[in-house]
Amino acid sequence: MPLFIEDKQVGPIDSIEDLYRKYPSLKESAKAFLSKPVVSVDPKSLLYVQQREVAATTKGDKHVSVIGTEDATTCHMVVLRHTGTGAVALAHCDGFNTPRQVSLIVKAVTSLSGHFHEGRLELHVVGGFEDDKKLSEKISHDLLTMFQNQDLNIYLETFCTTGNHEMSETLINMKKSSPNHPTSILIYMSHETFPLAFNHLVIHL
Repeated sequence: MPLFIEDKQVGPIDSIEDLYRKYPSLKESAKAFLSKPVVSVDPKSLLYVQQREVAATTKGDKHVSVIGTEDATTCHMVVLRHTGTGAVALAHCDGFNTPRQVSLIVKAVTSLSGHFHEGRLELHVVGGFEDDKKLSEKISHDLLTMFQNQDLNIYLETFCTTGNHEMSETLINMKKSSPNHPTSILIYMSHETFPLAFNHLVIHL
């Protein structure tokens, strides 16, 4: 089943830079994403996701209200959320066995959503930079390709990563400005909002 951007089916992805050219709204959503303020969270109900891990939960979870990850350089932080049930998964992807990680992300959200038909699957990808070895670009491309290969319609809502020179420079500069967490990002999520801040990556359900 296809990947959608702007409610349009995405064809084969030749390059990440070309994707930004074809879908300029991705740059606008990335700019909006980067402009959000820092959000402080209570660690009591925080589930921390380490590199190569995947975690998932729902709005009804009594023990976890926040999922978070940090310290991503070439790595990408991936969120998949079902808008109907609020089921959400977060993964910290470093390019190792991307097909398996994407499969786990999708399976986690769909299993938590059951047979609920209202709503759709929305995808958010943040991270990476324009490194000399182009490792980040490969991770970006592999992730989107694997999501395209899933048996479900998936809507890419946020894509703030390599191939977008302006966004990459902004990410690098903001990482440098945070000496305590130079490669950290914070994301706060409530219902369908997805603001970003730097320090940790956090999804608040």
